[in-house]
Amino acid sequence: MSLISFSIDSRVARIILQRPEKLNSFTRDMAFALQAVLDECAADPAIRAVYLTGAGKGFSAGQDLAEVTDPEGPGMNIILKEHYNPIVRRIRALPKPVIAAVNGVAAGAGANIALCCDVTVAAASAAFVQAFSRIGLIPDCGGTYFLPRLIGWQKASALMMLGDKIPAAEAERMGMIYQVFPDEVFAERSWQLALRLAEMPTRGLALTKEALQQSFAQSLEKQLETEDILQQQAAGTWDYKEGVQAFLDKRSPTFRGE
Repeated sequence: MSLISFSIDSRVARIILQRPEKLNSFTRDMAFALQAVLDECAADPAIRAVYLTGAGKGFSAGQDLAEVTDPEGPGMNIILKEHYNPIVRRIRALPKPVIAAVNGVAAGAGANIALCCDVTVAAASAAFVQAFSRIGLIPDCGGTYFLPRLIGWQKASALMMLGDKIPAAEAERMGMIYQVFPDEVFAERSWQLALRLAEMPTRGLALTKEALQQSFAQSLEKQLETEDILQQQAAGTWDYKEGVQAFLDKRSPTFRGE
C-alpha cells in the first residue's frame, strides 16, 4: 500500500496519510512521499485547494520512534532537515489553501503539521498532543512558531512542557483550530469546506496567505506596505474583475483562480 493516498476531485487535492496501523506515524519514505504530492499540488493549476487527513483512527502520531532509534536509520538532524522542515515550508509556500482535517489524534510532529495548515478542523473525538516533552525533546515542525501565535505564550508554553492531551472542543475554544464537527458528519463537513475554498478566488486567497505569513515578522508600517503591494496584485486578477462584475450584475460569481 502507498504511504500517501493522492487524488483530485472537484479541483481539490485529497491527501491521506496511509499508515493506519501505526496511527500514520512518519517514516522517511512517508515524509518524502508527502513532499512529492505537495510539489504536485503546487505545480498543477487544476488544483485549487488541498485537503490533508489521515486514514483510520488517527491523523498522525508524529515520528515513528522505531525509525529514529534505529542505529542504521536517519539521525534527528536529518529527520528535521530532510523530512519535516521541507514539509512545513511546502505547506506555507503553497499558493493555495491547505485544509487539515484532523480525524483522530494528532501528536508531536503530526499535531504541528496540522497546525501549520491554513484552516484546521477536527472531529469531535480528535485530540492534539505536544508529546515531545514526554521523551525529552522540544517541539519541532514549526510548533514553537505557530502554537504561541495561535493560542498565546502561556498556553503554548504549558502545553509544550506538560504534554497535556487537548480534546478537539478545547482546541477550538482556545483558538488552536478553526472548527470542530461531530464525528458522524466530520468527513462530509470537512470535505465540503475544502470544496467551498476551491470555488473561491484562490489567487486572492494565496495573496492573503502571503500577507499573513509576512505579518509574523514585520512592523505595522511594513505590513501596510506589503498589503499595498499584494492588493495591487489581487486587483489585477481575473477573479477580482469577475467578483466586481457579479456584484454589479446581482449574480453569483464564477471564479477561476486566475
